[in-house]
Amino acid sequence: MPRVVARWNKAGVNRITQHVAPWAPGMGLIVHRGRRTGRVYQTPVSVFPTEDGYVIALTYGPGTDWAKNVLAAGGCELRTRGRSVQLTEPRLYQDEERTRIRPAERQVLRLLRVSDFLALKTVTSADGN
Repeated sequence: MPRVVARWNKAGVNRITQHVAPWAPGMGLIVHRGRRTGRVYQTPVSVFPTEDGYVIALTYGPGTDWAKNVLAAGGCELRTRGRSVQLTEPRLYQDEERTRIRPAERQVLRLLRVSDFLALKTVTSADGN
């Protein structure tokens, strides 16, 4: 998506969306710390569950501040579907076929030309829960 849209979202739309994202199907809220400021940020994202964690569509590409923050920290917190999940081992990848995404969302991401993703694993406790 154009950078102008990204700036507009960051300035206004994200502030509204972050109240809906933790509850809405297919959405989530990434909680992360700034690399330089140490400040806590909350960023709404499109999120897809996997066997061992989640995949997040990088709508604005891998160069966004929130993605860089998560990569630098080695993980983040995800608030989705009314629960909070700790995520680790972030891995950027590109997939033109969008193979790990459900068919309906795959079509939308194809139209938006989104092919960059961030895969993260769910942190499991020592007792296996």
